[in-house]
Amino acid sequence: MFNCKTYMDYPKSSIGNFAIALLLTGVVSLCLPSPFPTFQWPQPPTKALEVVPQDDLEAALSKASMPNKTVIITIVNKAYVEGDDTSMLDLFLESFWIGEGTREMAEHLLVVALDQTAFDRCIFRRLHCYKIVSEDGDMEGEKLYMSEDFIKMMWRRTLLLLRVLQRGYSFIFTDTDVSWLRNPFPRLTTNLTADLQISTDVFISSHRPEDNFINTGFYFVRSNNKTIALFQTWYAMKNNATGKKEQDVLSDLMRKGIFRELGLEVRVLHTLYFSGFCQDSKDFRAVTTVHANCCRSISAKVADLKAVHRDWRRFKAATATNKTVTDIDATTFRWSAHEGCFRAWNISINPGA
Repeated sequence: MFNCKTYMDYPKSSIGNFAIALLLTGVVSLCLPSPFPTFQWPQPPTKALEVVPQDDLEAALSKASMPNKTVIITIVNKAYVEGDDTSMLDLFLESFWIGEGTREMAEHLLVVALDQTAFDRCIFRRLHCYKIVSEDGDMEGEKLYMSEDFIKMMWRRTLLLLRVLQRGYSFIFTDTDVSWLRNPFPRLTTNLTADLQISTDVFISSHRPEDNFINTGFYFVRSNNKTIALFQTWYAMKNNATGKKEQDVLSDLMRKGIFRELGLEVRVLHTLYFSGFCQDSKDFRAVTTVHANCCRSISAKVADLKAVHRDWRRFKAATATNKTVTDIDATTFRWSAHEGCFRAWNISINPGA
């Protein structure tokens, strides 16, 4: 799709001319200041990583990247870009529009397509797009939670993210069923030693990641040799994890001590800020993202995320006229019940509960 072109042709008639030109180039490079600025966070890897050609993935990453080689990545297939009324991708992009400080974040979003329909829709929306080419073929259609195709799709995702890290890019991975209501970067630690910051279904402890139910639907990874080793070890478990999704395998590795073994600094993100349907944030003033986790079908997720957006708009309308929201006022704002997701699990809803 994208080709690198050389815009300077060296003289071919004289070896002497070539040598002089090469010498002058070296002198100029020593005299001019470096075109690459120093960024505070996150830093590119300090050690040499895999040398890769300028292929489609590298081209897509470089276009979406922030100056410090950080990208936001989501993955979609046909089921996520099509819908009777509103698709999951539509809602995801809407959250960047209605969120606080999130519109500029969309400029650094790379949408990875698992099939041609999803790729075409991505191009139509004028986003940064990349299509996975795999021997397994396209992954069209809805993949129900824990189905064989769902698990296969999750492992394909893990392999792609490993390749992103190997190219020196740090990233936030976000499922498309995550609504971005505020810019998450202020809530992510600026500590350069933090290698992995990951969301959780239910927050239990900030001291030991192993005590939490981690969720790979939203996490930030800083590219370095330790995180590359983690993803390599993680993906290598694919063929010995029958019936387990990649998140379960990472949890197993975590509890066996791989974070300590690799010397990784890992931070679990509090659900007060990075919430989901498993455990709602209790404060609209603090919430940053809302993940439609603990939910089985796309239609249920779409219905309940629409309710999240309505709740968010209601909160924003109230604060637009009253900039100061007290603790007492904040308690009047509650998330709507996740009725669609309850029904998807065939769970009856008791309004009095």
